[in-house]
Amino acid sequence: MLAATADSAVQQGVQIQLADPALATRSPGEEFAWSVRTAGPDQDHTVPFRAHLPAVFPLFATRPRYAVRHLLKTASVADAPVTFVHEPPAAKLAAAGTSYRATPEGAFAPRLEEAELTDLTVRVPLPDGLLDQPALLASFVDYRVLVRLSVVENETLLHGSADKAISGLLNLPEIRRGTLGEDVYASITEAAAEVEETGGSCDGIVVHPFTYWELVRAGVLGQLGAAGITVSRTRMIPRGQVLLGDFRAAVTLLVPGVASLALRRGAGPGGSDAIEATSRIGLAVHLPQHFLLLTRD
Repeated sequence: MLAATADSAVQQGVQIQLADPALATRSPGEEFAWSVRTAGPDQDHTVPFRAHLPAVFPLFATRPRYAVRHLLKTASVADAPVTFVHEPPAAKLAAAGTSYRATPEGAFAPRLEEAELTDLTVRVPLPDGLLDQPALLASFVDYRVLVRLSVVENETLLHGSADKAISGLLNLPEIRRGTLGEDVYASITEAAAEVEETGGSCDGIVVHPFTYWELVRAGVLGQLGAAGITVSRTRMIPRGQVLLGDFRAAVTLLVPGVASLALRRGAGPGGSDAIEATSRIGLAVHLPQHFLLLTRD
């Protein structure tokens, strides 16, 4: 009994720190600051994660600002190309009739396609001396580096990736188009109804911050929310454009859980050190005709 009690006391007094790539107990910044202590003075150091780094930016949990990613459904996938069902529109989309045979989706022709995965990457210079302050380093990664990676994700989802693995929602060949008039709210509500002509439900809008705050000033943002529409604002869409769609039905964000934070020695401006954040994603586009892009003349 005494031996068992002594063993318990010893066990309670021992604290073991292990790597936490799934971010079960530590944030990305805390995990990076904990791990980078082992790096030599001139060595690069990479910390892998089984997570999607833009999704764990801490301020997303405390304020209602939505990235483009928040409009999409997400699937956890293997780290390999993903097969999905693509339903392109008929050669000519007609207005829906009052029978199924007269609807646009009655002429859709499903086929299998394959989505490639690609890496989102951002490199941020490190202030001199930051590596010597673990708590400050962790906060810098969590609040400054991850938000930059989220911007890159917004850019990629809207405009596509350099390797063409993601074409970008604004560049879909089958996207429908319309005019953004002076009455922004009237243009949006008319376009939302037009989205539903292809059988979807308009559940999301992407706008530039200037358009977002115009909607706030007009007092209509709450009305859009009551109609089930989530509004994402990002500088990655031009001021004169608004993207509407049935985001959750039309596309799936593919997340293989492959990410990393890396210390890159001498990779910043003037030979300074830098942090490189990377997170892998893909995008399966099921119904491109469920998107409508408004552009101001």
